[in-house]
Amino acid sequence: MSGEKNWRKHYPDTIASTIEIPEKSLPQVLQETTHRHPTNHALSFYGRKITYEQLSFQVTAFASALQVNGIKKGDRVAIMLPNCPQFVISYYGALTAGAIVTQVNPMSVERELEYILIDSAAETLVVFDALYPRVKTVQQSTGLKQIIVVSLQPTDQDFGPDATFEDFLSKSSGQLLPIQLDPVNDVAVLQYTGGTTGRSKGAMLTHRNLLANVIQSYEFFKHDIEIGKERYLTVIPLFHVFGMTSCMNLSIFTGSESIMLPRFDLEEVMNTIKTEQPTVFPGVPTMYVALTNHPNAEDYGIDSIEVCNSGSAPMPVELLNEFEKKTGSKILEGYGLSEASPTTHCNPTFAERKAGSVGIGLPSTEYKIMDLAAGLDEVPTGELGEVVVKGPQVMKGYWNMPEETAHALRDGWLYTGDIGRVDEDGYLYIVDRKKDLIIASGYNIYPRDIEEVLYEHPSVQEAVVIGMPDPYRGESVKAVIVTKAGKAASEDEIIEYCRQNMAAYKVPTIVEFRSQLPKTSVGKILRRALRDELLKK
Repeated sequence: MSGEKNWRKHYPDTIASTIEIPEKSLPQVLQETTHRHPTNHALSFYGRKITYEQLSFQVTAFASALQVNGIKKGDRVAIMLPNCPQFVISYYGALTAGAIVTQVNPMSVERELEYILIDSAAETLVVFDALYPRVKTVQQSTGLKQIIVVSLQPTDQDFGPDATFEDFLSKSSGQLLPIQLDPVNDVAVLQYTGGTTGRSKGAMLTHRNLLANVIQSYEFFKHDIEIGKERYLTVIPLFHVFGMTSCMNLSIFTGSESIMLPRFDLEEVMNTIKTEQPTVFPGVPTMYVALTNHPNAEDYGIDSIEVCNSGSAPMPVELLNEFEKKTGSKILEGYGLSEASPTTHCNPTFAERKAGSVGIGLPSTEYKIMDLAAGLDEVPTGELGEVVVKGPQVMKGYWNMPEETAHALRDGWLYTGDIGRVDEDGYLYIVDRKKDLIIASGYNIYPRDIEEVLYEHPSVQEAVVIGMPDPYRGESVKAVIVTKAGKAASEDEIIEYCRQNMAAYKVPTIVEFRSQLPKTSVGKILRRALRDELLKK
């Protein structure tokens, strides 16, 4: 199955079925955009505006300074920063010098940081000053030789022999040694998977992978994005693959402005929307939950946002409807994963949008559903199985993990580990992760089915469902719930509500209420971490 099915029959003249990816590196894309739009604002950070001309100058200076300090093609340069101009300069500067960017989550604890630095063999790290002590704690056990410290405001902190970002830039010779990049084969980024279900793996994303996903995304949204005119609200972390591609790289490709915020603070986001009037907002469900529940959302000019694309985690249908009713904006839910740079699917603006679906494949993206047992046979339309995808955005493999690579990549297809189905029109529905499947008394129970019902309860703001060991049923269903401000519910009330709205075998037997749920820095609920925590009790 190609994955297109019938939707293209209904909408034949919308987007290209396949696209050609030019043989270019990401730094070449920045150079070309700068040539076309030198005075356009590239970045906006708390009122400070940086044009493409200025950005390119600083990227070149950073790349030159890296070369002066011994960085060669293929060396790893780790970046551990929140969203800020220095992130973009470091990222494109490292790529310009021929290095491989190693993405590091600023929330990583010492053990996680040490693992990534050792695994990637990074010798250079660009780090936020508040995290500097954490880095120094693990430095001796890693191969880290050069630390560049970024301060977003004046500080009297002592960084010893390590350089501040400004001091490092001053080391630039102003000249770049010529670097021959092979966009198809040269790795641009090591994007480490979350590691919540096992050892974190570094997905090797080439220049072609990343550029392909940018061009695929542009082709998909070309009816809604105007070259050189858009303003992206960039609050999704850039160290996360969704923010890297859908905010930073896509905005640079289109000559747009990226309005950067270092974290999701609701009032700050609302005020930024009011003053900056962004037109594109890539977000995750928890962000839309917060905006939807803001008492005066309509007063902040949120209708300036024309494209809201949601990713990273499933979007509950009830939340989607509530957000759109309140704001007038449409959310286009998509799907992807680190190993695919990340986007493979999205709901279209040019064709039918189906609530509960993650949409159709991006151009040049094939997908099918394989049997859950061995992954050898494609299942019929509408039946559940493992989602597998193929396209130019799919990674080269996992860094130094040949066995894991062979398991994930088979005959050019990426086995995602996600359970889903495809309808007769080619729309993909993600049901759950294979590893999150609950088996109770022989029944397969998909947590998202239950969560969708829970989100429809008037008192529920967030919900996550997990399987707990049960000596009789194998596993029992537990729901962990955060209620809306000023709302309350009891365990009996939730269980009775579920009895009325789902099959008996799916009904949670335990309900726990919390003030908040554990999340990643992107806002994705950490289901596995929550389950591990509860199992230890």
